[in-house]
Amino acid sequence: MKSKITKLAITLSAVGLSTSVFAQTMNSDTAKRFDKKSFRTWSIGLNGGMLTHFTPFNNAANGDFRTPEETWGYGGYIKKQVLPGFGIQADFLAGKVRGYQANALPSPTIAQNNSSFTTNIQWSAALNANLTIANLSLNHKRSALSPYVTAGAGYMSSSAFVQGIANEGGYYRENWFVPIGAGLKFGLSKTINIDLGYNVFFMKTPIFDGVRGGANDRFSYAHAGLEFSLGRKKSSQLANYSPIAALREESAAESAELKNMLAMSEQNRLRDQQQIKDQYAKDLGDDDADGVANKFDKCPGTPSGTAVDGSGCALPVNKPDVKVYVTEEDKKVVRDAISNLEFDLGKATIRDHSFPSLDRVAELLISKNFTLKLAGHTDNTGSAALNMKLSKDRAEAVRQYLVNKGANASRIEATGYGQTQPIATNKTAAGRQQNRRVVFTLY
Repeated sequence: MKSKITKLAITLSAVGLSTSVFAQTMNSDTAKRFDKKSFRTWSIGLNGGMLTHFTPFNNAANGDFRTPEETWGYGGYIKKQVLPGFGIQADFLAGKVRGYQANALPSPTIAQNNSSFTTNIQWSAALNANLTIANLSLNHKRSALSPYVTAGAGYMSSSAFVQGIANEGGYYRENWFVPIGAGLKFGLSKTINIDLGYNVFFMKTPIFDGVRGGANDRFSYAHAGLEFSLGRKKSSQLANYSPIAALREESAAESAELKNMLAMSEQNRLRDQQQIKDQYAKDLGDDDADGVANKFDKCPGTPSGTAVDGSGCALPVNKPDVKVYVTEEDKKVVRDAISNLEFDLGKATIRDHSFPSLDRVAELLISKNFTLKLAGHTDNTGSAALNMKLSKDRAEAVRQYLVNKGANASRIEATGYGQTQPIATNKTAAGRQQNRRVVFTLY
């Protein structure tokens, strides 16, 4: 017996050493975040090992027979992994359990030495819960070493043959039993595990060995085997998968990506900011030094010293003075512009529907070379200083619009009077509306 146990221990040590080396060379893949993961949850196992009626739970007399004898047994299972740490498996076992030297006979005697039993396990089926411990790892998403424990209930058909003592053997009986076990699995790949385990079977009968004793019988099964997981080719086994380590890995990857996105966003912001500055400098620059910014210069590249109009185009030279006459039609264009002129509330931003009438004023200034005075006025709402600034800004906004349309900037004057020149009472809404105005004076 000692020699068999020693050989088994050497075999287990060699297997453990080889799989630990394998575990050190395993590569950790990078999880695809937010994707639904598929796992291998079904597996089948085949094993073989030693059956004996000795267990760590036996009494001092070692049950009904003093001396156990190791025999070979074989088994298998089908397992469904429900959670990373929990699975359900159906176990099957067959083989023979032997022992000799019945404790009921005097010791030491020839009769006791000649007494023995052999129990043939015709078939055995059990349903067990399997608790895997390795998938609680904090650092390894897939563990190469997976310790586990099992417990459940089963049903067995067995027959005991007894020699040298009164017995109740000789025919097959069916009995319930409770199996408990522990083991260790070594992951060779996503498909194959080496399974090393030890099970104790608590029989719900005292005559499993053919001799009715004072307590129910029990026996043990130390085994080694292979487990084959079933599923998609690239999927991992759920049993050795650690959701805690996977979550840490995914969180680290997400954090790195967010940092990278923030860095890229900051680079883009700085680049866009610089582009705006460069464009602003280009628009407000005056490359031909004619006094008109590039953005509004319709005739870029005019020679230095050339007299230009508000759009940057050269003025006619040696043009004889022509007396200017303001007609009723000209006055009507100006009145239409005044009546259609509106600004955003409290701002100097001209509203879009005012543009067509202002365009006609610009055409008039260009075609007849008129001079135009713009006078901005407000009501008495708000402080006098703010009203003075607002009236000046609005007059300047109209002047700039006309200049942008080609009018001569030197012939347009913009002045703000604030609330100092009302034309109606400020006590009514209608009166205040009349006081908020820009007056056009054409000459």
